[in-house]
Amino acid sequence: LKMSAMLETPELPAVFDGVKLAAVAAVLYVIVRCLNLKSPTAPPELIYQDSDLARFLLKSCPLLTKDGHIQTALYGKMGRVRSPHPYGLRKYLTMPDGATATFDLFEPQSEHCTGEDVTMVICPGIANHSEKQYIRTFVDYAQKNGYRCAVLNHLGALPNIELTSARMFTYGCTWEFSAMVNYIKKTYPQTQLVVVGFSLGGNIVCKYVGESQANQERVLCCVSVCQGYSALRAQETFMQWDHCRRFYNFLMADNMKKIILSHRQVLFGDNNMKKPQNLSDADLSKLYTATSLMQIDDNVMRKFHGYSSLKEYYEKESCLHYLHKIYVPLLLVNAADDPLVHESLLSIPRALSEKRENVMHVLPLHGGHLGFFEGSVLFPEPLTWMDKLVVQYANAICQWEKTKSHCSDTEQAVSGQE
Repeated sequence: LKMSAMLETPELPAVFDGVKLAAVAAVLYVIVRCLNLKSPTAPPELIYQDSDLARFLLKSCPLLTKDGHIQTALYGKMGRVRSPHPYGLRKYLTMPDGATATFDLFEPQSEHCTGEDVTMVICPGIANHSEKQYIRTFVDYAQKNGYRCAVLNHLGALPNIELTSARMFTYGCTWEFSAMVNYIKKTYPQTQLVVVGFSLGGNIVCKYVGESQANQERVLCCVSVCQGYSALRAQETFMQWDHCRRFYNFLMADNMKKIILSHRQVLFGDNNMKKPQNLSDADLSKLYTATSLMQIDDNVMRKFHGYSSLKEYYEKESCLHYLHKIYVPLLLVNAADDPLVHESLLSIPRALSEKRENVMHVLPLHGGHLGFFEGSVLFPEPLTWMDKLVVQYANAICQWEKTKSHCSDTEQAVSGQE
């Protein structure tokens, strides 16, 4: 009877969650201790072309003070600890094909260090949205530093938002992000933009900024964190077992399957919605048995935009062909121990940063994939090195722009007096 009464108490799930979290933390701690994976403190590697802008930024660039090796596991299993809950307003935008894009808007909680109106337009990682813990933590920190934040919710990712067209988010589709940015520009005509993307979101924002010169208007800088730059070059490495990439691939594929199948009636059902011509060819039996993202992309995702092959989809949707068209300051952040991004892919940002004055590549030894936790394995800090790096870089760019504008105004005034 006592056991029966305990099972009926509402507090029990919370207890189980606490036990589960403690068990995960304990296992991670044992792995670190047994494998001696604790690494010495080291500053991140900075690759850039020497310029006045780079020297200005280096004064403000923080160093990685302490970091764990199993960052990705911490991020994936625990998320951000003691995450804040910033309050935002959800906005709905109707796309030309009938899809309903959504994003959450968060107003700044203090004045920006430059006194200017600055908005961060943020694109989360694969199948993510504004309610994810790492996004909430970053938004709260950005708000406290005087930034307005607009966070895109990937099409189909929010469990309580139904699709209104037979299309989901894809690896490189910039339509929804572009609609959000245009809304911000129109609603806040005085604001300047800081463009931020995490993982898959990093590919989308870099592709968006590089797609046209008009997309770079009022953009102070662009920041990409933990992306792979070329899906075509990454697909083979994503099937390899070193650094457990094949396992991560399986986990992400399983998550994508659940999201797609939760919308299967809209995407594949008999309804009046207009569907892409080759989407009807999608084999649901192949989707159920898929164990990799590549299989899902080939069977379903590429068909949303009419690509005839997986190779064409990855080639056209990667930001690789747009990076050299970005002329605003560009910060590319990766971790040397990211289990999802093979080291061969890091030659892309390295080569770009060595050639272009506006590009800086930051590569710490540790950080995993969107981890970058500080503190200890059992007691990580809620705010990560990644959060602080992005905000401090944005602050430095804003100060640089204000200093540059002030110098320009002074020169014009002196010239007028002469």
